[in-house]
Amino acid sequence: MSEPIICFGQQPCGIFPNRFVFSKIKTARRLQSEIGGKIVFFLHDSDHDHRETCSKLTNRHTQKIERVNFEVSNKTQKLYSPLYYKTIKPEWKEKTRRCLPNLVAPECIDVFMSVEPDNVTEFCIEMYRGLGLIDGIELVRSSDPELRKQAIDIDDHFADVPYEGETVRARFKDGGYYLYKGGSNYFEVPVDGIEKSQISPTRDTRLLWMQSIVHCTHYVTGAGEIQYLNTEEAPEIEFVKRDDIDRSGEAYTDIDHEW
Repeated sequence: MSEPIICFGQQPCGIFPNRFVFSKIKTARRLQSEIGGKIVFFLHDSDHDHRETCSKLTNRHTQKIERVNFEVSNKTQKLYSPLYYKTIKPEWKEKTRRCLPNLVAPECIDVFMSVEPDNVTEFCIEMYRGLGLIDGIELVRSSDPELRKQAIDIDDHFADVPYEGETVRARFKDGGYYLYKGGSNYFEVPVDGIEKSQISPTRDTRLLWMQSIVHCTHYVTGAGEIQYLNTEEAPEIEFVKRDDIDRSGEAYTDIDHEW
């Protein structure tokens, strides 16, 4: 038998990941200690939602929640570009550094200042690596064009396409590609042919698309994720609910981890 492949999935979660992401990592590491194998982090950086990268941090003096998020280059990127494409405004890092002493320990600020990328996904990856969260874990990114070529074909999908000088993530519907305007309104983006390397899954097609690349034996699910996953689509996977954690939607900022 092949060795176990323990997988969990998540979008980049900002400069400090949500505590529920730490719980997924900890659960995966616990499983690995019990059954062996390797851990794969399926990083869904094809997602475009700017809200996904918001870190909720507790002010160490007032005890109130404050929100820290990236400032990206322009409105089109913020609204429509996939996370792997969004670029960070040059002044954002220094502005954020000035507010961090009220929110996190000095060791976390040191990690933050050591991270150089001006790209949202790359910045998140280097932060998580600097915090010691993903040591020994294999990263598989949904934005990787070579991996996209290896994935199964899916009808329900998004495609990364050019628009207003940027790359945006457009939804395939009614034979065309559309961007969401709000409410029930969409507008079509002119597209001249789509390659498989441009395609990424929707929520409903993500599991099988991911599995066609990762071939995992175990999948650590989030508390909400397990509610919409069609687990019957992948009977070869053992689905494991992540361990409970308090304040799950807040940011994880500890340096010393107990796995």
